[in-house]
Amino acid sequence: MITIDVIKSFRTDIEDYDSLEITKIESGHINQTYEVRDKTLAGTFRGHYIFQRINTNIFKDPVGLMNNIMLVTEFAAKTAVAAGKDPKTNTLTLMKSVQDKVYYVDGEGYYWRCYLFLPNSVNLDVVEVTPNTYVQAGGALADFQRMLADFDASKLCEVIPGFHDTRNRFKNLKKAIEENRSGRASQCEEEIKFALSLENITGTVIDRLRDGRLPLRVTHNDTKLSNIMIDNDNHEVLCLIDLDTVMPGSALYDFGDALRAGGSSAAEDEADLSKVKFLELNFEKYCEGYIGGARDFLTSEELDLLPEAAAILTYECGIRFLSDFLDGDTYFSTKYPEHNLVRARNQFKLVRDILGNLDRLHAIANKFR
Repeated sequence: MITIDVIKSFRTDIEDYDSLEITKIESGHINQTYEVRDKTLAGTFRGHYIFQRINTNIFKDPVGLMNNIMLVTEFAAKTAVAAGKDPKTNTLTLMKSVQDKVYYVDGEGYYWRCYLFLPNSVNLDVVEVTPNTYVQAGGALADFQRMLADFDASKLCEVIPGFHDTRNRFKNLKKAIEENRSGRASQCEEEIKFALSLENITGTVIDRLRDGRLPLRVTHNDTKLSNIMIDNDNHEVLCLIDLDTVMPGSALYDFGDALRAGGSSAAEDEADLSKVKFLELNFEKYCEGYIGGARDFLTSEELDLLPEAAAILTYECGIRFLSDFLDGDTYFSTKYPEHNLVRARNQFKLVRDILGNLDRLHAIANKFR
């Protein structure tokens, strides 16, 4: 639970600590999040904040993580100002601690941070989700990348090293198959065969990043609809939130991961594969918003590889589920013994759909270039 001492450890405009309204936000699954408001300032844009206790079991380098967020939000704020926009709504605003840091360590060793609350905002997935929602989502990612297009991404640390190194993920899969620690390999021979057959796509992005064919950019790495904030009245996009996994990488990572989820007709653990298919309409709408907003700063090679990125990021997630199934479910939480295998099959169904229709997906993406 958050304490008054933690709240007082940040430089805010809270005036009356005896009249605080503190609400624990239950929607997040990693960090502890609290909405804190000075009730005496209700009706104003003052005295309203989000406090979070960082989960250091997941994020082993909280100082590096917070430095990433500080660098990115400060740069984005300057870009917003230069474009005549309000930096307090176009990016997250970190509050400094009384020690002039962007985090505070309490007496128990927990790391805390404080953000200015985004007034009159809701998550994009709160409103009715339609295909046009993905135009907004694609545009939101393009805006995020545009604001940071001139930022030197090499200044950022890898919060999760090798997060989208698909070649290394493939090596981990082969190791999991060889060791078969769970004794389950005989249950997924077809899935193993399919996963191993696609080794040729594992280097498509990472090799181009390493040899300079693709530019190193700031990546968000969690571009789901719930991490996009919109104005509650006019539903215009404000900014992306949840910047814990901001890292250096390829723009294709975020595009591909967004379509991995947003392009699917079903949840990622839907067991009935007849219900799982890649929705070309959602892909088209996402391309409309994303390419329309990003085509002037993306390179030709980045634009050329957008459909492949959707396949690669979906495949990568699938082999991670399969590896964990073979390892005995040591990473992803599961609700039943075959849960990770069901997830892997689900993702591989999408990969088959995408790879089987690449020509059509390229034609769709090229309409917006």
